[in-house]
Amino acid sequence: MKKITVLSIAGLSLLAGLAGACSSDSAPSNTTTAGSSSTANRPANTTAATTTPAGNSEPAAKTNDETPALVKAAFPDAQSFNTQHKDIPANAIADIEKDTGGKITETDHHSYLAFSTAGGKRTQIGAATVVKAAGKDVVVVYENKGGMPTIKDVRAEGVSPDFLKQFAGKGHDDKFQVGADIKAAGVDEATAKAIAQAVRIDSLTMQTLYGAAHSH
Repeated sequence: MKKITVLSIAGLSLLAGLAGACSSDSAPSNTTTAGSSSTANRPANTTAATTTPAGNSEPAAKTNDETPALVKAAFPDAQSFNTQHKDIPANAIADIEKDTGGKITETDHHSYLAFSTAGGKRTQIGAATVVKAAGKDVVVVYENKGGMPTIKDVRAEGVSPDFLKQFAGKGHDDKFQVGADIKAAGVDEATAKAIAQAVRIDSLTMQTLYGAAHSH
């Protein structure tokens, strides 16, 4: 893929420069489709001042808690959540679709930021996205490594933990190829491929929107 510059990041926000939260009764999501499978992802927006992967302060965003229960469960120590959104550039969409073979049908990418008030100070403790794959809501938890959004955890109800744990530590440079770096452990191959593609699309999108510029 070309150089490119939808969930726990301690003390940093992968979602910078996002203003205004999106309101909905269900988790916001960016939808992508891969062959016959579709993936939905929605990242969230921050309210209090947040920090970019590079550590830059950002202005406070609107506070609207539209965080789904699955995301809240991933951050048991969080006292509050904010939703952020950012449009995916058209040229980035073309690159991501070419690299993954999937289709991005929702250009407004949403993320959820988790905050803790432990010690009397409001601090961001993580960021997550939600993607839809194989008829399931899949929560992707990111952390920052060297300015790159890196997957820390992936959660989905009814999906084998042995399968999901393989995504930890992966980022936009990984292929998420079922049968190679990802094994269909405890899930059927079609489900494994749908989830792997959805998570890869989200990882590439997160890098595009919030990752530091770099060369391969």
